[in-house]
Amino acid sequence: MSDGTELATALVRLSHLVQRVFTDASRDHDLTQPQAQLLCALNAGPVGMTELSRVLHLEKSSLTGLVDRVERRGLVRRVRDDHDRRACRIELTEQGAELGQRAHNDVVDRLDELTAGMPAATRELIATELFGLTARAETGRQVFAPAAGS
Repeated sequence: MSDGTELATALVRLSHLVQRVFTDASRDHDLTQPQAQLLCALNAGPVGMTELSRVLHLEKSSLTGLVDRVERRGLVRRVRDDHDRRACRIELTEQGAELGQRAHNDVVDRLDELTAGMPAATRELIATELFGLTARAETGRQVFAPAAGS
């Protein structure tokens, strides 16, 4: 591949690998991948349904079903939003926080294992660049448009 698509192709393949690792780790903790992603999204504290829908890229009806299933397992609970009585926020229960942390750590450990053979400087450079890429995407900056002057 010399047409300039090497990085994009590598990122697509990496995405598939990470999804497979995430799915395998989730299954090992008796979670579906969406359930594990929900628990991870709630690690920093309660989140409203609108924000969860955006973070998880789910339609509200799909998110409601996901939250219902995880709530029935005792992993999350709905709490009233202090600022909007009509809305609720989703928070982890103690059991949900523990399970979510274990699943997250398992994913991280598996990915660390896959990259263990890379030199430390390469790992650090890749991590820095990927954090920057994801931060730009999360803040809404157009990462898909060509840079000015290109």
